[in-house]
Amino acid sequence: MREAILARHGESELSVRRVINGDPAARCALTEAGRAQARRLGALIANDTIELCITSEFERAKETADLALDGVDVPRMVMPDLNDITVGEFEGGVLEAFRAWISEHGLAAVPPGGGESRAQTAMRYARGFRRIAGRPEDVILVVCHGLPVAFAVRCARGEEPPLFLRQEEYAVPNRLSAGDLRRAADVLDRWARDRSAA
Repeated sequence: MREAILARHGESELSVRRVINGDPAARCALTEAGRAQARRLGALIANDTIELCITSEFERAKETADLALDGVDVPRMVMPDLNDITVGEFEGGVLEAFRAWISEHGLAAVPPGGGESRAQTAMRYARGFRRIAGRPEDVILVVCHGLPVAFAVRCARGEEPPLFLRQEEYAVPNRLSAGDLRRAADVLDRWARDRSAA
C-alpha cells in the first residue's frame, strides 16, 4: 500500500443528536447534510485511482463510501477492526454520559454490559492499521469513524492520544502512508499496554 485515504463517515442521524452507537446492528443512516458531505468527499478524491474501499460494519460508514464512490467500480472490504467503540449499557445514550464514566473509571475500565475499554479499542485499531498497511493495493479509501481516524492521524505523528479527542470533521480525506499507519499502530499498542498495566 502506498496511500490510505482515511475519512470519518458523514453526519448521521445519531451523531447529530450526540447519541452514542457502538453496535453495528443498530440502524443509523446519514442525514441529508451527511449525504452531501459524502458526495463532497467523492469530489475531493475524484482524481485518485482507488483500488480498494475498506469500511467498518456500520451503516453510516458504508453509506458514505457508496455516495463518495458513486459510479466508480471499486472492490469493497468490511473490516470490523475499524468499528466504533463498543459501549455496553451506554448504547443509545448521550455521549457525555459515556465520557463522564471513562473520566471516572479510566482508560482500561470495561463498560458494564459488554463494552470494551479505550485501551482494548486502541489495540483493535492498531491491528486494523497494520492490516491496511500490508495490503497489496496502491491507494485505499478507508471510511470509518472519528476515533480511529483521529488515532491514526495523531499517532502517525508520534503523539499519544489524550483522554478525549476533538471530534473529527465529517467526510474529510486524511492521507497516510503505510509507514504512517504502522507508526500509528506502534504508538497505539504502546499506549494501550501502558494504560492496561497502570
